[in-house]
Amino acid sequence: MIISRVMTKNPIFIHPDMPVTEARSLMEREQIGHLPVLDKGNSLVGIVAKKDLLKAGPSPATSLDMYEISYLLSKLKVEKVMEKNVIAVDENEVVEEAARIMADRDIGCLPVMRGPAGPGALLVGIITDTDLFHVFINAFGARHPGVRITFNMDEGPGHLASLAGAIAGRGGNIAALVTAEGDDLSHRRATLKIEALGLEDVKAAVQSVPGVEIEDIREA
Repeated sequence: MIISRVMTKNPIFIHPDMPVTEARSLMEREQIGHLPVLDKGNSLVGIVAKKDLLKAGPSPATSLDMYEISYLLSKLKVEKVMEKNVIAVDENEVVEEAARIMADRDIGCLPVMRGPAGPGALLVGIITDTDLFHVFINAFGARHPGVRITFNMDEGPGHLASLAGAIAGRGGNIAALVTAEGDDLSHRRATLKIEALGLEDVKAAVQSVPGVEIEDIREA
């Protein structure tokens, strides 16, 4: 799956000279946590998160009154608090690469660009950790009622095909399939969501395939 299919398209953006107070109000009004920052030529020059705007406020120990604080914040521009070293991804990048970057860099979103990296690239979207949660939900078929089963199987060609055949032979439909590394190099772990079969029928189908060990099975 590529990023353009799951990103938030046409994201709200701001300019570097916007006051911090306005950016904060915009985030609250639109219920968003990040704002890409574009210059007058529509080139991406920064990104600001809600936490950046909160840090821009005065310390609780300040002796300023609320009017003085409001005045100072109204003069503070986004360019002073935004992250300038922005990491962005191309709209045709795969979702798992975006997830890897966000996890490795400990960031909550990535601007999504169209065109070669540089001043001419066009902002077309933003992908956030919430978007990735939706990918996760869909990948595991969490919205589909059925039987959820997790099992270890021998690594090698043909095992998944045999398993799918055993399930189909009993009238079942695989609504979701996710695989991951097993406990060692000779095994693979898989999670399936299966429709149109009861729990015992799914168990029987899976156990009919050699080299499969069930870890968990439940109706979900």
